[in-house]
Amino acid sequence: MHLQDIILLGDPRLYEKCIPVEQSELEGLKPIVAGLANVILEFRAKYKAGRAIAAPQLGIMKRLIVLNIDNPIAIINPELYDCSEEMMELWDDCMSFPNLLVRLKRHRYCKMKFRDLDWNEHIWELKDDMSELMQHEYDHLDGILATQRAIDEHSFKWKP
Repeated sequence: MHLQDIILLGDPRLYEKCIPVEQSELEGLKPIVAGLANVILEFRAKYKAGRAIAAPQLGIMKRLIVLNIDNPIAIINPELYDCSEEMMELWDDCMSFPNLLVRLKRHRYCKMKFRDLDWNEHIWELKDDMSELMQHEYDHLDGILATQRAIDEHSFKWKP
């Protein structure tokens, strides 16, 4: 998997809901996780941004996110809950439309339950930028793009 494999805005697959990963699929998931982590690094080298990617952005219609800040972390079948009423407004970007920014609102705080590549369950308390990031990636698993969450019709701009 490489940077040029990222599915871009307008592709109907980006609007599809993903299916859960089964425990029996874990072994086959390892090369996919490595490939997704590689795409993040390639994106970061070209665009100077990128911390995570959702599997459907590469046409893999599974509930899988890879976070790659220091090391790749597989986030399997995530569930967001306990989202705060307090919202934050920000310019969001996406690897599927790398030169476009979208103004939207996200929950300032939430919790996320997920499984790792050993099928162990984790619960993370997310706030601020990590809360926003995981909400963005989680939306991809449900076929929702940042463009659909824009505050209004004036909430779009090209990256400088």
